[in-house]
Amino acid sequence: MKKVLVLFFAISISCFAQSKLLIYMDLKQTDHLKAYGIIFNHIKDGNIADWLLNYRGGSFMADYSDNLALKCRVKGVAFDVLSTASANELYAQLQSDDSNTDVVRLEKSPEIAVYVPPGFQPWDDAVTLALEYAEVPYKKIWIKEILVDGLDKYDWIHLHHEDFTGQYGKFYASYHNAPWYIEQQMLYESEAKKLGFSKVSEMEKAVVLKIKQYVSNGGFLFAMCSATDSYDIALAAENVDIVDKMFDGDPPDPNAQNKLDFSNTFAFENFTIDINPYVYEYSDIDIQLEEIGNEQNDYFTLFDFSAKFDPVPTMLTQDHVNVIHGFMGQTTMFRKKLIKKSVFILAERSGTDQVRYIHGNFGRGTFTFYGGHDPEDYKHAVGDPPTDLSIYKNSPGYRLILNNVLFPAAKKKKQKT
Repeated sequence: MKKVLVLFFAISISCFAQSKLLIYMDLKQTDHLKAYGIIFNHIKDGNIADWLLNYRGGSFMADYSDNLALKCRVKGVAFDVLSTASANELYAQLQSDDSNTDVVRLEKSPEIAVYVPPGFQPWDDAVTLALEYAEVPYKKIWIKEILVDGLDKYDWIHLHHEDFTGQYGKFYASYHNAPWYIEQQMLYESEAKKLGFSKVSEMEKAVVLKIKQYVSNGGFLFAMCSATDSYDIALAAENVDIVDKMFDGDPPDPNAQNKLDFSNTFAFENFTIDINPYVYEYSDIDIQLEEIGNEQNDYFTLFDFSAKFDPVPTMLTQDHVNVIHGFMGQTTMFRKKLIKKSVFILAERSGTDQVRYIHGNFGRGTFTFYGGHDPEDYKHAVGDPPTDLSIYKNSPGYRLILNNVLFPAAKKKKQKT
């Protein structure tokens, strides 16, 4: 009897050693967000995995192990086990010239940093919520870490919904007497003084230039909400004062608009800034509430890309649905006519000039901008409770965030175009 058990055990191990574990990512998946964390940490532990582009919602496949299967079960992530023959057949199907699918090898997990101010809470930012829920490790950095310590140790950084223009989010009209606003202004002014800057706006310019250099050197940048347009505005205004006296003690340059340098920016050009401190808007890049209309009709559509010829935008748009409910933010969406022609549009509201999600290259690195604040909280406001992602574990909007976290792990292929 013992011999039979030992023989059965040996056959079982041998069988599974030749098998693959498929984490499917279509509508049948029980927890899409945890699946990213499982694959991320699997790679981090020294293993490899494959991203099956345009197959069942952008599925993942790795060598079967009892440990990996157990982790999936514990985290509530659904999977199938494929035999060697079935896996090889699937690989051949996905790599066939006749299909808009492909296989991308994931081999090295990126070192991740999230740019957040002190006192930050995870629910203040959708990316941090996603990382926490998926159990993807990350480091928190702020101004000193960028300007003094440097970003070389990180492969991917996310920008919290920061105001890189130095206008404190343009909350002045509504909140300048609020304790949290006063505390925030004091914090930034103190940091500027410690780092040798006379103004917060000058400190912010130094930050955006350091990040620009990081991307040029090969870094991956991801930003949401106001960190998108305010970042490019700060780059365009590198040599001009666009900040009013209640923010930095002196008035802005009256000819500031004409002195903007759009050649400095990543994504946007020819935009018009709004330097009125009583207007809750940075520029005309952002789409206004009245342009969006009824919440019930606010949906954006993901573009289809060629998996074999455009693998990066394909990775960034993997999802189990291609039409996703919109969500508001200080910067909600981007005006199409103000987006540079070199930038990939990944998602937009069909039939409008309203763009939700963009990606581009700069130097040896990339940037991705995703409009809106929280994909599962349509009108997130100051003081709102955190979003519980255990309720939204299949969120297509949050999946787009985690696509960005994982794509730097991809082995670079020789481009076909």
